[in-house]
Amino acid sequence: MSLIRKKIADNGIMWLIEEIMNSSFDQKFNKNLFEACVTGIPIGNLTSQLFANVYLNELDALVKRKLRLKHYVRYVDDFLILDTSKTRLLKLLKEIGGFLSDSLSLSLPPEKAVVFLAEKGIDFLGYRVFANRRLVLASDIRRFFERVVLYRKQFSAGQMNFEKFIHSLESWLAYAKFGEYELLHC
Repeated sequence: MSLIRKKIADNGIMWLIEEIMNSSFDQKFNKNLFEACVTGIPIGNLTSQLFANVYLNELDALVKRKLRLKHYVRYVDDFLILDTSKTRLLKLLKEIGGFLSDSLSLSLPPEKAVVFLAEKGIDFLGYRVFANRRLVLASDIRRFFERVVLYRKQFSAGQMNFEKFIHSLESWLAYAKFGEYELLHC
């Protein structure tokens, strides 16, 4: 809230923001960067992306102004850094992890905070990204087909209307159209 107060002076708006943030407050503090940026943000609320960006602007400032990294990308709570030196990346990982812990009370999940060769592709925002193409992750394709089977059963049983079925299908297709597929690996 202190980071938001730096940007918003109006008490009425701050009251509303606090109401939104406290609408799903969990007494257990969640330090996982990839689950929730700030304790109490209702995951799925449209405002959550905005609040995550406000909160993680501090990380952006560190990376761009202090560390002066050129190849840094962040989307809400997912980020990646590209570099030609594994040693430098490991050092950055430690420094950024320390900053997140000390300044924002966040931690990087060990299974996500990894250094590897970009030639093998980078899993980012649901795609495996290569220099010349984007693949939809095989696990996402499998989950989509499993979901379609489940939704079809629910629709046949009268537990789901046709409109919801079509919206779910259209949503996944809108995401998937930006990538290529290797169905043989599903």
